[in-house]
Amino acid sequence: MAEHEEKHEESLLEKISDKIKGDSSSSSSDSDDDKPSESSMKAKVFRPFGREKPVHHVLGGGKQADIFLWRNKKISAGALGVATAIWVLFELLEYHLLTLVCHLLILALALLFLWSNAATFIHKSPPRIPEVQIPKDPVLELAQALRFEINRTFAVLRDIASGRDLKMFLSVIAGLWVLSIVGNWCNFLTLFYIVFALLHTVPVLYEKYEDKVDPFAETAWHEIKKQCAVFDKKVLSKIPKGPLKKD
Repeated sequence: MAEHEEKHEESLLEKISDKIKGDSSSSSSDSDDDKPSESSMKAKVFRPFGREKPVHHVLGGGKQADIFLWRNKKISAGALGVATAIWVLFELLEYHLLTLVCHLLILALALLFLWSNAATFIHKSPPRIPEVQIPKDPVLELAQALRFEINRTFAVLRDIASGRDLKMFLSVIAGLWVLSIVGNWCNFLTLFYIVFALLHTVPVLYEKYEDKVDPFAETAWHEIKKQCAVFDKKVLSKIPKGPLKKD
């Protein structure tokens, strides 16, 4: 009788343990089923400007993206330091480009001339001045790329001026107007330095805090689209549009 009771208790314990294991396996399977939904939610995270690729790829990849994202801190700091030194020389110290180039050439030529003549007296080899030549192929490639970009810009401007896209026309006019206001505040060198400094700070900060920035960007983007829709409904839709003349 005692043995029968012990067997009954053991079978009851086995049933309870099997039930616990079954519940844990079902809960784990449920959690596994929830994982794709979490990954799909991550895939649907808003990225500014429709970005689906990493920031490094958006910046073009390669060495320039490494510099902007501070992959090599020495090169990035050196580039930003050189740009800062140029801005300080020409903007704060009011140095002129022609004056700076002439002074640097005078200093370099004087040092090389004295070193070449003094080498015979101090019994040392004269400096080896390398022969510098501009290669032909990179210059032609640069000129061709510049020509292509200029022609494409002319084509875009012609398309905008033809009156086919009112929204694009207003966007370009607004952008040029803002740029003209910025041009009154600072000269071209200061504007170039500001853009250069922003390229060395904003991408790396965004890459570091993108999970916190993207929700704010999504809210701002929805608000902008909402205001643009209201402007389109109240203003742009009421502007009469004539038939386009084909050439």
